[in-house]
Amino acid sequence: MPVMEQRVVETLDMVPDLPKPRQRWTVRRKATVIGAVRDGFVPINEVCETYNISIDEFLAWERDMDRYGIPGLRTTRVQIYRVTDKQRP
Repeated sequence: MPVMEQRVVETLDMVPDLPKPRQRWTVRRKATVIGAVRDGFVPINEVCETYNISIDEFLAWERDMDRYGIPGLRTTRVQIYRVTDKQRP
């Protein structure tokens, strides 16, 4: 295989499998979408349009993942991870 073809194949192997637009959100699916945007595979505007989420919601996912890791993306225990500015000292 020529070097150029090998590089294209390696790049395509790195593209994450994004969830389908109508799938239920899980923490892994959210993390995959965040990773795809951060790695430059998909623009944030396209993600928001495809999945029908706002940019603010996406940025909140990103913030929660940065602060608490993947468990911070859970919605069932959101009160543990979300601390409002009013509650901070």
